Amino acid sequence: MNREYYGKLIFELSHPGRRGAAIPSNGCPQSPQLPESLLRTSPLRLPEVDEPSLVRHYTNMSNNNFGVDTGFYPLGSCTMKYNPKINEEMASLPGFASLHPATPAQAAQGALEAYWTLQNALAEIGGMSEFTLNPFAGAHGELTGLMVIQAYHRSRGDHKRDTVIVPDSAHGTNPASAAVAGLKVVEVKSLPDGTVDVEALRPLLGDHVAAVMMTNPNTAGLFESRVAEIAEMVHECGGLMYYDGANLNPMLGVARPGDMGFDVMHVNLHKTFSTPHGGGGPGSGPVGVRKGLEQFLPNPRVERLADGTFALTVSSDSLGSVSATLGNFAVQLRALAYILTLGSEGLMEAGPLATLNANYVKESLRDLYMLPIDRVCKHEFVFDGLADKSTGVTTLNVAKRLLDYGFHAPTIYFPLLFHESLMIEPTETETRETLDGFIDVMRSIAREAAENPEMVKTAPHHTPVSRPDDTAAALNPVVKYFDL
Repeated sequence: MNREYYGKLIFELSHPGRRGAAIPSNGCPQSPQLPESLLRTSPLRLPEVDEPSLVRHYTNMSNNNFGVDTGFYPLGSCTMKYNPKINEEMASLPGFASLHPATPAQAAQGALEAYWTLQNALAEIGGMSEFTLNPFAGAHGELTGLMVIQAYHRSRGDHKRDTVIVPDSAHGTNPASAAVAGLKVVEVKSLPDGTVDVEALRPLLGDHVAAVMMTNPNTAGLFESRVAEIAEMVHECGGLMYYDGANLNPMLGVARPGDMGFDVMHVNLHKTFSTPHGGGGPGSGPVGVRKGLEQFLPNPRVERLADGTFALTVSSDSLGSVSATLGNFAVQLRALAYILTLGSEGLMEAGPLATLNANYVKESLRDLYMLPIDRVCKHEFVFDGLADKSTGVTTLNVAKRLLDYGFHAPTIYFPLLFHESLMIEPTETETRETLDGFIDVMRSIAREAAENPEMVKTAPHHTPVSRPDDTAAALNPVVKYFDL
């Protein structure tokens, strides 16, 4: 009964005359009389609830959410990494949190030094010459990086380069970003082992190619071992190599995109450097470039002057501005706190530990789940559903049944290389006990699928919402309780 009561909407808890707050007079003179046409003709319908009911309502609502602070979140490709609380503490320091965005550079030296420190740390980690932190998210970073590539080609009078090549396993943002930038998109096929088919790529290259976009490790969690050869081919035809940094996490301490031959890259701070993720933001997608491309980065840039102070500079060759001033600064501070906390030694352990965890889970489940690519993975791997498909239990059913056991579902039906993709990514911070618990549950679900398939097909059974009609929810969303 208690759960039912507090599962009600706040409007349903409303009773006339109840108050949860007292708003004091602000002491300001009465505002000018509004025109009659702008006045409401009926009272504003707001819920009337007492403070305890209000607090309990939102607290119980929050308990229905799942996140990295409540349980294991093996969401492949999206890298739901733990957010250390020291990051929040550093970003909340008054000197940062109270800083107005329009503060002159001479009065914001600490903030500019933090920005400069992070962009240089990312340049070292990525093997790049310089980074900008201005883009607001990973996809925004992709667009910015492609605009850098366009600015580079235009500066050389090379205006016919209007094509971007992406693998068929690429994240969907790759072709989308290229299209938004006004570029044509050409797909290159993958080999059965999930890596780019170099021989299929070769005839696609030419003087019309602006760039080739790649993720390494790729979306199947596999290292592109021929990446240096691909980079040489692309550079020979005059194109540039773009690194989608979505899967940078397992490369920490192992390899750098710049050393692989990439010219431009973006980083998802939430995926690799532990900033908050989910709910549409806030995000940050820094973009790095090799030497010779720095002048095309968006304005403004933060530079350290000869006297040790920091200044905002602009370049006439820049692609322009992509955000208000310097992007999501509070998110950047969280990433800087993470990098400084771990230091070089800690960062060099993150990638190998993420790879170890992924391979441990994969090898522990391969007898019950179909493994389409049998090789050592990096940070993530893909099953093609259950090995035994005779009972008709699908990847969607497995994902929903996981919710009953207190685990978030992995990514499903992506990448599109396999019909029943189940993409799992345990990050480096998950313990052996957590991984063993997940493995045990996945094995239990496989047994249920064979012995009691209806139990799995009708899951979840213990969540606040069971099996909503996803299609109807997308086509006819209910976004408000009633008209105010």
